Amino acid sequence: MTDRALELTTLRQQERPAPLPPDVEEEEDVSSSGLGRLEAVLTAVCTICLVTGWAGGLFGMPTPLQTVFYIGAYLSGGFFGTVNGLRALGQREINVDFLMVIAALGAAVIGHWGEGATLLFLFSLSNTLQAYALDRSRRAIRALMELRPSEALLRLADGTERQVPIEELAIGDVIIVKPGERIPMDGRVLAGSSAVDQAAITGESMPVDKSPGEEVFAGTVNGQGALEVEVSRLAADTTLAKIIQMVERAQIRKAPTQRFLDEFEPKYATGVVGATILTILLPYFVLHQPWEIVFYRAMTLLVVASPCALVISTPASILSAIANAARNGVLFKGGAYLEQAATLSAIAFDKTGTLTCGRPEVTDVVVAAEVLGDAWFNAAFFESLVPPGPSTPERSSRQELLRLAASVERYSEHPLGDAIVAAAEACELDLCEVNDLQAIPGQGVIGWVEGHEVRIGNPRFFERAHQIWPEPLRARARELEAEGKTVVGVSRDNHPLGFIALADVIRAEAPAALAALRSLGISRIVMITGDSQRVAEAVACQLEIDEFYSELLPGQKVEVVERLSHQCPVAMVGDGVNDAPAMAVSSLGVAMGAAGTDVALETADVVLMSDDLTKLAYLIGLSRRSRRVVWQNIAFSLAVIVTLIISVLAVGLPMPLGVVGHEGSTLTVVANGLRLLRTPRGFIVGPLG
Repeated sequence: MTDRALELTTLRQQERPAPLPPDVEEEEDVSSSGLGRLEAVLTAVCTICLVTGWAGGLFGMPTPLQTVFYIGAYLSGGFFGTVNGLRALGQREINVDFLMVIAALGAAVIGHWGEGATLLFLFSLSNTLQAYALDRSRRAIRALMELRPSEALLRLADGTERQVPIEELAIGDVIIVKPGERIPMDGRVLAGSSAVDQAAITGESMPVDKSPGEEVFAGTVNGQGALEVEVSRLAADTTLAKIIQMVERAQIRKAPTQRFLDEFEPKYATGVVGATILTILLPYFVLHQPWEIVFYRAMTLLVVASPCALVISTPASILSAIANAARNGVLFKGGAYLEQAATLSAIAFDKTGTLTCGRPEVTDVVVAAEVLGDAWFNAAFFESLVPPGPSTPERSSRQELLRLAASVERYSEHPLGDAIVAAAEACELDLCEVNDLQAIPGQGVIGWVEGHEVRIGNPRFFERAHQIWPEPLRARARELEAEGKTVVGVSRDNHPLGFIALADVIRAEAPAALAALRSLGISRIVMITGDSQRVAEAVACQLEIDEFYSELLPGQKVEVVERLSHQCPVAMVGDGVNDAPAMAVSSLGVAMGAAGTDVALETADVVLMSDDLTKLAYLIGLSRRSRRVVWQNIAFSLAVIVTLIISVLAVGLPMPLGVVGHEGSTLTVVANGLRLLRTPRGFIVGPLG
């Protein structure tokens, strides 16, 4: 890792705030919820006082009594605005709340109590509705908490079972998950098999089959089978808990546009106050216009020029988009990364585990008799290895070659051997007994099966044994190697039986996912890998990737990504562990398959909770859509402000109409931003459909 990569990786990890204790987060939620309810209550009180005072005036209520009701509307409707305004003044800033309160007080000074009360009522109502609307996006995340059961069925040491709170579970405990129940804890399946719906965690649309040895996640839904699960994480450390915590943090970290508007608000508000003062001084002292008309117009200007809609336009959209992405298994670490994704024009992919499945699989089983023919090879010799069966000779030969190889490899610790055994098990082949197994590091294995010596390994292994493999057989092996596959030979008593080809196969969705990215205008798709030139070229050819870099060390990957970043905004997509340095220097780091991968959750800017490459097109499409909505809101807000200001100065727009226009624009941009909570039909799949 280069010093530059180490520095950036460290900075990215340091800039993430430390997790809050669960009790503190809970207190914040309760506090926020309580304030929201109080604001709603005060808005209701303001409504009652305003309606009573207005209706009383129509039916002859004495003016002093009517004023009392209006004062009640002022106190209830302006409470939070006054508190927020004074807090801003304490920091030597002027905000929107201060402008609204001053405008209402100004209306009262000139005797327009009803219009001032109407202003505070609409402002309070607008804030209440804004809080409710924005809380919808937060509730979409907090609803994840409801996915996790509060109790689990624990199997005790004596074999009995007992319901216990999940907080009491320890790592290593065994819990029972019945059909149809939600899985309460992250863990590993010990017994049973079932299809588990993981949509809430990984965003996968189809249930995933789970069997002994496989991982399950808290909050997912068990299917028809019962499972015994060994707890692997405490309740506070589950993948679900980390998702909730991370998305809550993402809502705190603001997008550049939002930060700009937050910094712009006090400066703009100060300018509005200055313009309002000039609107009073010049007409009154220079043009000698009546005080009441001048002051009323200035207070109306104070209202319509307030940037409420402008300030709320960005967070309403960003929070909604983050919540939408989280529901679909894509976690943005903050609004800044959501905006950054919209600018991408290049994507660099790690190969192993990202474009490919990350593990070798058997792709070809080649029997020597099929390649050489009877002139070179006596097929009956191979058939004598096994008793006759119902299969055709061709199928039997391939299956029995695989069975023989798997029998020898099942006690091997080599990944290629594991892949051969897995292929035999998938074909439900019964393996043979093997004696005197001997592994030769870097070459192969030798075992005795039914009195015969069986060798499995690479070409050097057979050369050392002075075996002669006919040229047609070696030519076929070279063809498979040219395709990026690893060829393993199998011999019996120094006679070649055939070979097995293995490869880290390309993900099934990779071609369609890359096609979707190209359709979105991603002009450069690059593959970087530490694998050999031959393997990298074969994968790049299959995926139609024109630009790839092979045989790279981690530091060299960093150099490639840095060079790309200097040319255009580039995302680095990897597994979040080995690729962390390259992610650190990219414009946007994206971790693949991060369900259960702690390092990926900590390092990347964006996390795909499933191994689904198609989510890349979704996250880019969502980010671009959110950027369009943000700028729609900004343009609309500015247009309304300019229109209302001109109307006040040119035609004397009444304060009630100014208030309606101002608050109406605020609610409009909030509603427009909340559209991002919905994922349009087919939006995730897009061009893949």
